[in-house]
Amino acid sequence: MRRLIALFVTVGLWIAAGQTAPAVESTSAPKPELFREIEEIMKDLSEITGLKMRRRVASDTINKDGLRKFLEERLKEAVKPEEIRAEELTLKKLGLVPQEFDLRKTTVDLLTEQAAAFYDYKKKKLFVMDSNASMNDRAVLVHELAHALADEHFNLGKYIIKGKSDDMAVARQAVMEGQATWLMTEYMLFKVGTSLRKADTMADMMNQMNNSPGAGAFPVFDSAPLYLKESLIFPYTKGFSFQQAVIMKYGNQGFAEVFRNPPQSAQQIIHPEKYFKKVVPTQPELPKVKLKGYRGLVGGGVGEFDHNIMLQLHTTSEEAVFAQYWRGAQYRIMENRKANRAVLQYASEWETEDNALRFMQLYRRVLQHKWKKFEVTRESPSEVDGVGDDGRFQVRVIGKLVTSVEGLPQ
Repeated sequence: MRRLIALFVTVGLWIAAGQTAPAVESTSAPKPELFREIEEIMKDLSEITGLKMRRRVASDTINKDGLRKFLEERLKEAVKPEEIRAEELTLKKLGLVPQEFDLRKTTVDLLTEQAAAFYDYKKKKLFVMDSNASMNDRAVLVHELAHALADEHFNLGKYIIKGKSDDMAVARQAVMEGQATWLMTEYMLFKVGTSLRKADTMADMMNQMNNSPGAGAFPVFDSAPLYLKESLIFPYTKGFSFQQAVIMKYGNQGFAEVFRNPPQSAQQIIHPEKYFKKVVPTQPELPKVKLKGYRGLVGGGVGEFDHNIMLQLHTTSEEAVFAQYWRGAQYRIMENRKANRAVLQYASEWETEDNALRFMQLYRRVLQHKWKKFEVTRESPSEVDGVGDDGRFQVRVIGKLVTSVEGLPQ
């Protein structure tokens, strides 16, 4: 899911930030008054960050039809149908979205609804939705110009695609969107003579104000699965808080530090102290399983963010905070297309052995809740075997590791 969003356009509730993309059809409407402020805003952003403005930023408006066409073209260009199918199957096997979820359609519908503006890293040009191109949308313009300024110095198109895993790509998204959101907020305070650097409490308050959508204002967003909604919001909210911590520690050097030494996981975004201490995720070995006629379809990391949402969906919000004890996790899906079967191999590592035992109990509830059928055939404090919707499952605790194999043939 997050990989697909990264290939598309990262969109928040009131702003948008495009990835490298094909050309976009603009509207024929004249450029609004808003665009006359671009040069002045860029000078202010340069003063705030210490990053020099090197070139003028091209701009234009775009309508909803043009945006949908842009998204469809980007999808066709960047993602193969088999990759989308694998991403969707992964989300379903992990219990992060319902079985009837349509990843491709929901993503396009949601991003079309949410977009207010985006910066195209390939064309070095920003676009504002024609319905939003008014003087009241200066904040949106500042956000996108913050992307343009960072792009001049750090080549954001290359930066986002260098994430070696889904979790690392999420962290890099949070750097980009968090910094742009921080600068948008700092710009507004700068114009009235104050700064986010003066108090973390002010930063917390402004972050909440920036990300408080009105109920019912976005029907597609409101009806989307929790995992999809949180994936869209995370880079802005947690990225903002991460950027605040970095600026408070490094000052203006922090604007470049996060690009030159990127965070290695979403966990480092959630807990900036882990970024400062260079705490990186482990890569636990997947459980071994012998499967005839199966081939590897997709695999990768499952981060603290993913585990938090998983626990929110299948246990309680209070128990979801247990994800903070995560140290690393991997998954792989093996598929037998002829038999129409898929097997999930999963392994996670936790800070202590007691944490691992506790997570096994939580994960048992995840399995029970995400399936309609859940029959236990053997159980002990460190093992659970049984049958679920898509076949047999085996969960084990080995020291600090929790492993699971799900979907085995009967």
